[in-house]
Amino acid sequence: MALIISTNLAALRTTNVINQTNNASIKSLERLSSGFRINRAADDAAGMSISVGLHTQARGMQVAVRNTQDGISVIQTADGALDGTSALLHRMRDLSVQAASDGSLDATAKGAIQSEMVQLTAQLTRIARGTTFNNVPLLDGTYDKLLQVGPNMGETVPVTISLAGKGADAIGLGLVGIDVSKPSASMTTTATAAISDDSGVPTPGQVSMAGDFVNSPAYIASFQNLAGTITYNGRSFDLGSVDYTGAVTATDYLTKLVNAAMPVFGTSTTPFTGSAASLVMTGDNPGVGSSDALAARLSPAYSPRMGADAAMTAIDTALTKVSNLRAYLGATQNRLEHVVNGLGVMIENTTASKARITDTDMAAEMSAFSGHQVRNQAGIAMLAQANQVPNGILKLLG
Repeated sequence: MALIISTNLAALRTTNVINQTNNASIKSLERLSSGFRINRAADDAAGMSISVGLHTQARGMQVAVRNTQDGISVIQTADGALDGTSALLHRMRDLSVQAASDGSLDATAKGAIQSEMVQLTAQLTRIARGTTFNNVPLLDGTYDKLLQVGPNMGETVPVTISLAGKGADAIGLGLVGIDVSKPSASMTTTATAAISDDSGVPTPGQVSMAGDFVNSPAYIASFQNLAGTITYNGRSFDLGSVDYTGAVTATDYLTKLVNAAMPVFGTSTTPFTGSAASLVMTGDNPGVGSSDALAARLSPAYSPRMGADAAMTAIDTALTKVSNLRAYLGATQNRLEHVVNGLGVMIENTTASKARITDTDMAAEMSAFSGHQVRNQAGIAMLAQANQVPNGILKLLG
């Protein structure tokens, strides 16, 4: 190697090595202080891309766990309300059995039993309409939702809380028209469903009850013998509950009936019209833009009066419906709990995979950092030696 003084190649080469060692030391310090092997894309481009995808999946699964747990809370809320419904139904059946004993109860006692039956029936409807979760009704028959239980699109679990499309109120349970103080009674009726704008020309629904409600003296018996319940727009009206005291003419009787029914139904027009052949209850017209669901609600329906014996059968059926719905909710809750457990395992494994890519092996990195420090110190020492080379050449010149 030639002896020159204008360029100290040894010092340059040593400086380059020192710079490389310093850069490696800085990266080691960054990894040791942050705990991450990848702090920028340049550290490991492929690893960074993979780790971002894994991190996204893990976060999505964590949110899915919360969604699923919220779904479990929804089911538990509905099941708790249905437990109260079952208790009411059992009490109603006890009262029906009690009222069926004609040999030990007079009309006054049966009236007292019926009074409690009315209150219990009203409470069934209140529970069904008042049970909500985050302002979402649960037991009115409209709950048909999808729970997002995974981090990706389409990973859902359907939950439907209804009784064949109906709510868990007295109407949905088939318990309208119960009157244990009187024997069962039925009328010859004809019903016509309302037509929505979605299905054709909007037309109101009707239910007609056979009888002469115009001619004297037949109209008196026809009105007084009305028995059963008409349900309309989620409300029910007991035809036998009207007090006709003071009525004389057929018009008087019809007015009494209309005045009793309109506050219950909330119709915008007079609901009942009478003729020599029938009494007709007409609902409101669904109107322009109406849906089939609205037309179904505005379609009047007749239910016969159920005495004590018929009430037992109807309540048994209602108990079966509620039990089946609760069994479905219980099975769905078990499914969601398994989903939560599965997501927990997936989150653990996904996070572990990401950690193996992005996290620093502290022991290995500390060992590497120590090596960088030793090399850096050695480089600095050798740079001092390289800087002494020109001094040897000066001695030759002297």
